[in-house]
Amino acid sequence: MQQSLKFVTPQEAVKIIKSHDRIHIHSVACAPQKLIEAMCERGRNNEFKNVRIQHLHTEGPAPYASAEFEGVFQLESFFVGHNVRKETQAGYADYIPVFLHETQRLIREGYTKVDVAMVQVSPPDKHGYVSLGTSVDATLAAVQTANTVIGVINPNMPRAFGDAMIKASCIDIFCYDETPLIEAHFTEPTEIEAAIGRNVAELIDDGATLQMGIGAIPNAVLSQLTNHKNLGIHTEMFADGILPLVEKGVVNGAMKGIDRGKMVSTFLMGSKKLYDFVDDNPGVVMKDVGYTNDITMIGRNPKVTAINSAIQVDLTGQVCSDSIGTKHYSGVGGQIDFIRGASMSPGGKPIIAMPSVTQKGDSKIAPTLHLGAGVVTTRSNMHWLVTEFGSVNLYGKPLQERARLIISIAHPDHQEALDKAAFERFGPHYHFVSK
Repeated sequence: MQQSLKFVTPQEAVKIIKSHDRIHIHSVACAPQKLIEAMCERGRNNEFKNVRIQHLHTEGPAPYASAEFEGVFQLESFFVGHNVRKETQAGYADYIPVFLHETQRLIREGYTKVDVAMVQVSPPDKHGYVSLGTSVDATLAAVQTANTVIGVINPNMPRAFGDAMIKASCIDIFCYDETPLIEAHFTEPTEIEAAIGRNVAELIDDGATLQMGIGAIPNAVLSQLTNHKNLGIHTEMFADGILPLVEKGVVNGAMKGIDRGKMVSTFLMGSKKLYDFVDDNPGVVMKDVGYTNDITMIGRNPKVTAINSAIQVDLTGQVCSDSIGTKHYSGVGGQIDFIRGASMSPGGKPIIAMPSVTQKGDSKIAPTLHLGAGVVTTRSNMHWLVTEFGSVNLYGKPLQERARLIISIAHPDHQEALDKAAFERFGPHYHFVSK
């Protein structure tokens, strides 16, 4: 089947791009670096101008976001990843605030209409299908609606099932690349992260359906779950930390309300071991983000335990997780999708887990959020808050009791100052309630 495809070079493929086009770039490890390089080469030669680029988080270089291409490219990302963070904070790139489940809607309904989708896919099978591999997210919507789709066939792309499978005929222009997918490797949890992991793990019941992000805290949680039973996965993403639990049979999806026995995700990021695990694995279903992050779908699973992190939390339970003051650091992402979805799940537990202090020792629990900080999870959405010093459930609690509970798991070095701030905010009755 592969021999019947007509391949062109990346340089030839990107000739389709013209001024004022909007380009969608495949997400995370799937970002087609050869096409990106060729596109930027045309940009340096001033062959077009005012080309808009959109994507979720991508791994690898993102040169189109730099000041060099001002007036040539304008990045309008759905999430501010590490590779475009400085440029976004400096104003050379921009960010579209949007719930993750609605990213596909922006594309499908024409709010961010795509002219050219640049994707990376597996080689076609005998039925003429290729796979979007480790990232379906909003990219499927871009493929379905773009005027032109450029597809890089890469034998290193896992053949993932579910919505990842698309007809090769959906692709207009083919290129070929054998570059291995970019891998993400994670360090061992620190003592603080391990303590957070233990506190979160204590909240997870047998038969729970898990959603968790990426990084040291999720890995610390997963390492504590080896004695659990019948856990399921319905998440926006997962990484290598889940693999030992699958091998032990802890994660089997036996108690899920939908997609029973299947691990459901919309994108993945990890090592080659993770990519090999997903390849040709019917137990993993990669779905459109409009499905994985739909709160009604999430809520159909029992005991959904959604574990997300934060940059800062105030004394009323307002959560900032996308910015440091006015400087955008990440994005809304899927946090509120799963906070709400877990709250709709029978026995569900929405959890915000974070260290009590920053690396500089400043308290991440504050009297008020920093000026300009974005509220991603509102105080009315808050349930569980976890630090290395314990866990508290804020759901249904009045403001003064919330403050007392939140302060109880703040770093001891900051509790007195926080208690004073609460007294100043709520008045003398606060101390009466606290006692």
